[in-house]
Amino acid sequence: MADSSAPREQWQSHWGFILAAVGSAVGLGNMWRFSYLTAENGGAGFVVLYLIFTVLLGLPVMLAELTIGRGARSGPIAALEHYGGRSWRWLGAVFVAAGFLILSYYGVIGGWTLRYAFEAFTIGFADDPGAHFAVISEGHGSFAMQVTFMALTIAVVSGGIGAGIERVARIAMPALFFIMLGIVVYAATLDGASEGYAYYLNFDLAKAMNLDVVVAAAGQAFFSLSLGMGAILTFASYLPKDSDLANETIVISFADFGVAFIAGLMVFPLIFALGMQAEITGGTIGALFVALPKAFASMGAIGRLVGGAFFVALVVGALTSAISLLEVIVSASMDAFGWERRKSALLGGGAVTFMGMASAYDIDVLGAADTIATNLFLVGGGLGISIFVGWVMKDPIAEASGGGARSPALGVWRVLLRFVVPLALIGILAQSLPGTWATITGLFGLG
Repeated sequence: MADSSAPREQWQSHWGFILAAVGSAVGLGNMWRFSYLTAENGGAGFVVLYLIFTVLLGLPVMLAELTIGRGARSGPIAALEHYGGRSWRWLGAVFVAAGFLILSYYGVIGGWTLRYAFEAFTIGFADDPGAHFAVISEGHGSFAMQVTFMALTIAVVSGGIGAGIERVARIAMPALFFIMLGIVVYAATLDGASEGYAYYLNFDLAKAMNLDVVVAAAGQAFFSLSLGMGAILTFASYLPKDSDLANETIVISFADFGVAFIAGLMVFPLIFALGMQAEITGGTIGALFVALPKAFASMGAIGRLVGGAFFVALVVGALTSAISLLEVIVSASMDAFGWERRKSALLGGGAVTFMGMASAYDIDVLGAADTIATNLFLVGGGLGISIFVGWVMKDPIAEASGGGARSPALGVWRVLLRFVVPLALIGILAQSLPGTWATITGLFGLG
């Protein structure tokens, strides 16, 4: 075990932590999945449902992770042992395994975003984006870009909390916001943009109240905050004891929602103004790497600039999420083996990259890994943390309040963790199991 007397790193500022935590939550799914689900499932009605479930599910689980991380001041495995004894180390191990699995294929997708951003500013977008993506998404080229993206991630995490992760977050996240707002303003000037807004923000209450849509909104509220994989818990372990966890939970959650919402204002006006609406699909990969590049290519020179900016934004979102995933692995390694940070980052990042080779060479493996991680690991991790804090942890309200006044809202928080969150996550898990099992059996030819 690591030397418990050694001083733990700490965020250099409150806003450095906030930006890094928002960067962890903001990923490629925010740039498309939320927008698509909103447009297809009742528009503004879906947004209302999403916000309700963010309050009922997302905020409670995020505050639970923040509370455990700040209190234990260690990575997931050691943190769960700190509050629940050795019998709860398994839940921390689930978090680390989730981070490892997700980063193994996320690094591949991150490599694609790097390639598209580079090509946008050099050779432009391909005339046939579908054929181009089929070529670059698998094989040696895909693996080479995965290695490049992972090298960037390892370099940042090796720099530590202040000099590495926080420094990058302070630059990358404001840049992401400004790039997105710039594209939103440009898209608003295009003929046909109003049809895109109408498609995105239609208000269909009847559709929004459909049971499948309600479950989708609940799942999106949980998944979009990157909960259930220990990233927020690990980041919180570097917080000072006097941090206001409730306030930070709210800021992070709604900043993440803001990015997702703005992404829709960015994407749909472009799609409709260029007449590409028939080609949008629910698949994140198909939209981001085929339909949108085709739209940018049809815009000529300005399309290279706007498209390049868009893919730079994707690189930022992918990189900040990857950093948080690798930090989960690094923190756990430092706690368990007493390794120094650079060694942990190199060995952990190298192992993740090696495991990700399968996804780099076979996109079906990537899709299966994503399904397993999202539907089993994240939901299972969130279910475990809600039960742990709600029923097992001794006086989590005192820990969350940091020795200050015990707010009545924290009592409501614990009730949500005990009853509402577990029931909702069990429902999401039950709904996703048939599809997850079909994906697994299909991958191994057992279907």
